[in-house]
Amino acid sequence: MANQPHTRRRFLALSGAATVAGLAGCMGDDSSASDDGGDDSADGNGSETNGESESTSYGPPELQVETEYDSREEFGQPGEQFDDFEDLDSWEVVQGSAEADEDVAFDGSQSLKLTAEDGENAIVERRIDTTDMSDLELSMAVRTATPSNVAIDIRLIDIYGGYAHHQLRDVTYRTSDIGWFRTNPGVFEESSMPLERDVVEEIQIIVYNTDDAEVWVDDMRIHEKPEKGYVVLCWDDGLEDFYDPAGPLHDEYGVNAVQAAVRQWTRGQRDGVMTVAQLKERQEAGDQIVAHGTHTQFAEMDEERLEDALRRDKNWAVQNEFQGGHYIVYPHNSFDQTVLDIASEYYYAGGFNQSGNVNLTGVHGFDPLVLPRTIGHDLDIAMRCVDLAAAHRQCTVLNFHAFDQDNTVDEDEYEQLLEHIQSKGNDVEVIDFDDLWTMRREGH
Repeated sequence: MANQPHTRRRFLALSGAATVAGLAGCMGDDSSASDDGGDDSADGNGSETNGESESTSYGPPELQVETEYDSREEFGQPGEQFDDFEDLDSWEVVQGSAEADEDVAFDGSQSLKLTAEDGENAIVERRIDTTDMSDLELSMAVRTATPSNVAIDIRLIDIYGGYAHHQLRDVTYRTSDIGWFRTNPGVFEESSMPLERDVVEEIQIIVYNTDDAEVWVDDMRIHEKPEKGYVVLCWDDGLEDFYDPAGPLHDEYGVNAVQAAVRQWTRGQRDGVMTVAQLKERQEAGDQIVAHGTHTQFAEMDEERLEDALRRDKNWAVQNEFQGGHYIVYPHNSFDQTVLDIASEYYYAGGFNQSGNVNLTGVHGFDPLVLPRTIGHDLDIAMRCVDLAAAHRQCTVLNFHAFDQDNTVDEDEYEQLLEHIQSKGNDVEVIDFDDLWTMRREGH
């Protein structure tokens, strides 16, 4: 890392690289893809065109059973490309090992493969011309064969040695291969002398590893920041605990919620679960009702059964006119590459990578179906998420279930959280998935 001595091994030069001049000046061009266009590899899911023209007005999608397009393909390469990893000469190995891999690529002919063993981290870095990144952030495509072992970090360092970690804390809790996905990680922590974003001179990619790590990265891209920070208050399972007392608290503070309802539980009138009438009442109050699948681990279902379940869930949402039916929360954080492929036929956005710690995202560069969120089990962590979202103009998706569960703060603490959000004034806004998806599409 920047403040520690390391032996560094330079990569051999391969071919032409993206320039830092592109980083400093790229945002003046609103085109949504690099000149090289889209995915030329069998492994990738990049796209040459990234959504509609900039004149398009993005609003909530029309509620229907099937999606009009695959959101991960349509918006697979947002913003402007900074590094295509075709030339690795500018990157240095700090820890672990790294090499070009021509067999696995998201876009172009190769990716950068990082590996580490026995709990060692993998770190690469590159120097850039001193650059003002006050209004910019980075995303990159990631693939890993060890998703349950790693966290992914983009670390920015300024000319004074101050730094900020932009970190995706968890990929999945399991070992399933989820294929390529894009991460636009939010700030996790900063140095005691905070990063001066107008004089950034170094970028590190860090793979934190608890066992053996194998991670590929590709297609690093630049995005503009929004004008403020955002909070999504996401409640899973459609439990009556939200209807009362959480719902009245939301009404009192004038904020909405995203509620992930389980179709079978609601239809079967399971004890402690809201009825369709109660869910519609909350929708009228401003909440958004989204899908929570079958509450079965999706990654363990065969393709035919999974597709049937997702279609049934979406049909139910359409029939009941739940306007948030285009969005999904994966039960048990269970998803893999097959789940993502099938879910894209019925849903535009959702996910998630879920963490018990701070796990924010930028609004313009995240993978539509692999959003990160933070478990709302600890008031201090939840408040820190709000503070970071406000300070860095990013988004935190906070997840709750019921006040008597260990994964959710208690009622008094939840009201403190709503008060804390309110205290931020115009620096942070509570939104729903329609709002977030609109911003994501506007960033292409």
